[in-house]
Amino acid sequence: MEKKSFWWELPINRCRRIAISLFLSYCFFITAATLRAQSREEMLRPYVQPAVFALSKVMMHDVVSPVIASRYYMYCTLGAYSIIASSDKKYIHPGTLIAHFPKELGVHNLKDPSLAALFCIYETGMSILPSGMDMMREYEEVKEKAKRIGYTEKDIIESAAVASSVSKEIVQYAKQDGYFKLSAYPKYRPKRKDGFWFPTPPAYMDAVDPYWRTMRTMIIDSANQFPSAPAAAFDTTSNSPFSKLTQEVYQIGKSPTNIQREIAGFWDCNPFVVATSGHMSLGFKKISPGGHWMNIASIVSLHQNIPFRKMIQILSFESLTLYDAFIVCWNEKYKTDRARPETIINKFIDVKWQPILQTPPFPEYTSGHSVISSASAELLSFLIGENISYTDDSEVIFELAPRKYNSFREAANEASISRLYGGIHFRDAIENGQEQGKKVGLYFIEKLKKAGFQR
Repeated sequence: MEKKSFWWELPINRCRRIAISLFLSYCFFITAATLRAQSREEMLRPYVQPAVFALSKVMMHDVVSPVIASRYYMYCTLGAYSIIASSDKKYIHPGTLIAHFPKELGVHNLKDPSLAALFCIYETGMSILPSGMDMMREYEEVKEKAKRIGYTEKDIIESAAVASSVSKEIVQYAKQDGYFKLSAYPKYRPKRKDGFWFPTPPAYMDAVDPYWRTMRTMIIDSANQFPSAPAAAFDTTSNSPFSKLTQEVYQIGKSPTNIQREIAGFWDCNPFVVATSGHMSLGFKKISPGGHWMNIASIVSLHQNIPFRKMIQILSFESLTLYDAFIVCWNEKYKTDRARPETIINKFIDVKWQPILQTPPFPEYTSGHSVISSASAELLSFLIGENISYTDDSEVIFELAPRKYNSFREAANEASISRLYGGIHFRDAIENGQEQGKKVGLYFIEKLKKAGFQR
């Protein structure tokens, strides 16, 4: 009977072959496991856009103002990105970009952070939104979809636990931003003087979020960091700069072209639309300007096959940009306190004139959509690409046809001019708002570059 040899008794060449064979088997096992994990992660990509849009749907239900919506998008995606950045050193941690953000927030060395990041959007949304629990059904559906693409019950339970833990930390962090102090400020009272903002028909709503400038900023230093160029002074004398601005809005509103109507409607994004019939009032709920741009970021990320983790990063950075841009804009709005075109035209030109779009309930200067669209266009051009063609179908749910764009800046320019076509802004509020927004976007880009960000 042949005696069996132990490995240390084998010839050296045979030992080497066995060692190499074992090493290759180990490498194959690790590579296969890694590829399976990567494959599962990329199969989660289509679920990111619905997760963010689930936030939009709840906010439409709750009639959340544009600036408050930006806050919710920010915290929900920031939690998700913290999980990614804490586990993958290729991604800049939010604490590197945001001075007051807790650097330990997140779960370090998490083996598979992708599912937890996706779950965190839902967990934070359910915790922070007034009607957030309306997201529960979709959240449970996502868990079932995760099973179908290879995640085990254990994976799902562990990822949900991580998401819940990070969500709680994010909600605690959010409580320090000044939001819960806003209701303690004195009630905003309109000035009863020509040229200043006053409630507009049909709902004559109070001014929305007059103290938003007091909110804690994230990327920028303060609400005053990027002041706008001065608005044209109120002056109704013939041929004054202000009168010329007013006449432009008035004339377009009297006889808009079909394309002007289309553009105005596509970028309306007004959560406060109210229709009246006799003694009855009906509210129509729409996506906010920030929600529209969050959806654009999702659409293009999917179309460009951007990896899951990068997609979460893009959405988080976009939401940070929206949030800070709104703070800058709202600071300008309530500092200038300028009347809307509808108020000026009805009093000084034509009492029966109405804009195509319903006038939003806050001061006119600068244009919010111009500011946040321009800021978004600069950031997304840097993160994704300068001349990316895409089709925006964000407004299909409101029975508006998709529109095609050749770049983010082209879309931002159209969003901006839509406010003139819609009759709710003067041209200087639009153009100076665009410059203001670009400064916010470029400032964020510079901070990313200094932090070592690479596309």
